[in-house]
This record gives sequence, structure tokens and C-alpha cells, in this order.
Amino acid sequence: MLAPDTVERTEVLLPGPAQALGALLDVPVPDLDREGLPLLWHWLYLLERPAQADLGPDGHPVRNCVPAPPGPGRRRMWAGGRVRTEGALRCGEPATRRTRVLSVQDKQGRSGPLTFVVVGHRIEQGGRLVVEEQQDIVYRPVAAAALPAGAGEEVVPPGPGEWAIEVTPTLLFRFSALTYNAHRIHYDRGYAREVEGYPGLLTHGPLQAIAMAEAARATGCGGDQVFEYRLVAPLFDHQGLVAGAVAGPAGTTTAVRDRYGRRTATGTVRSAR
Repeated sequence: MLAPDTVERTEVLLPGPAQALGALLDVPVPDLDREGLPLLWHWLYLLERPAQADLGPDGHPVRNCVPAPPGPGRRRMWAGGRVRTEGALRCGEPATRRTRVLSVQDKQGRSGPLTFVVVGHRIEQGGRLVVEEQQDIVYRPVAAAALPAGAGEEVVPPGPGEWAIEVTPTLLFRFSALTYNAHRIHYDRGYAREVEGYPGLLTHGPLQAIAMAEAARATGCGGDQVFEYRLVAPLFDHQGLVAGAVAGPAGTTTAVRDRYGRRTATGTVRSAR
């Protein structure tokens, strides 16, 4: 029996979303029926699809959702998370995701009240747990206008083990569509600038995390894995995206930076065994 605060969703995993992500990022798509989805590609599946009436002015759901925002006028930010895989999540078979809020903590920040929410997901397929995940979400007050970054700075070209992704409004819009993310800061430049005070479109935290996971996959990472990642600074479309990964004896260190060398996300991938 489900706990009263748990949301459950079941669907057959189809290859279309994974093939679309592979084409979007120009990365190899494995045999989805046999090898299963690469690390983090489960974010394209088992998605909540809220009613239009349940969306707030920023495009995020404000009711009938997990998690629900702690109050009106708060901005939602994906801050990081932890993912553990226990086998292949295969296409062509049904899977079930169970979601619940694990913890809520209120703090006082320099800009006002902050609410830290940890959301847990468990994905089962064939009667066994395949993906266990925790996502760290922060709700904050409306921030002051952000200053443009990168103007006059020297571009740092990609080095060994780094992979540059051209971030365009089209790419951000298509990634939003793949993940059913209606947050307007990713595709509505007028809203991002005039309402939220950003200098450009914000590059998704999950897109940065997937870029790190893909950089790690390119080094040979595979099998059952644990991925821990943090988003440490905002990244805007005009700043580009450069992902890198360095394999080591204790795991693979990953990171995302902008084209000027400023780091925006970090992560580590290690074997789950």
C-alpha cells in the first residue's frame, strides 16, 4: 500500500524520447531494449503532466503536484541531487515511478526566506528497483536583476576530455519539450529578463547534469552507477556550455563550465558495486 503522500505513475517506456535526446545532443543511443537507458535518461519518462489550470505565471505547477511550492511568488531552483542505478531501465517494458517529498527545511538567506525540499523517486521495472533518486529543490524569493556575464572576457576553448554544446533558444525549447518542463525562464526571453531579472535564457539544471553524465559515459563509465551532482552557479544561453569528465581510481569527476571558464555544475560518477 502506498503512503498517502506518494504519487505513482506507470507507463511502457517507448524508444522515441531517448532517440530524440540522442539527436538533440548528437550522442550515441544504445540498444534501448537490451542495454537500457543511459544514466539520467529516465528524466524523459514517467513525467507528470499537470493541467494547464494548475500552472502558475512562471509555468511551474502550483497545485496538485509534488512538490508543491511553499507559497506564492517563490522562485523554484533545481540545486542538485543523487542518483543510483541498479540494473538497466529498458524500453519496451512497463515501469513504475513512485515520488514523495522526503524532507522540507526552512532557512533564512541573505535575500529572504529559503525553503529546501528533497524529493525522492523510486523507479521499478520487472518487480525490482532500478533507479533510486533524490532531487534537491530550493524555493527562494524573487531575486534582484542579474548582471550580464561574459562580456569582454576571454573565451577558453575546450580542452582534452571536454565537450562543447552550442546552447541556442531552439535547443533549450526542445529540451523543455522532452522533459515536459513549462518553466518560462528556459524559452521565454522577455519573461526571463523583464520578470525574473536574468540576462538571458537559463540553461536547465537537468540539461547540465545530463551533459556531465554523457561526458562521463564517453570515458567508458557504465553499469550500475551512483551519480552525485551540484549546480553551483546559473548558466545562460549566451555563455555556452562545456562539459568535461576525468576518470580516476575512485570514480569519474565531471563538471560544466561556460565558454569563459566559469564553473556552473560539478558531479562525480562511481560504480554502485
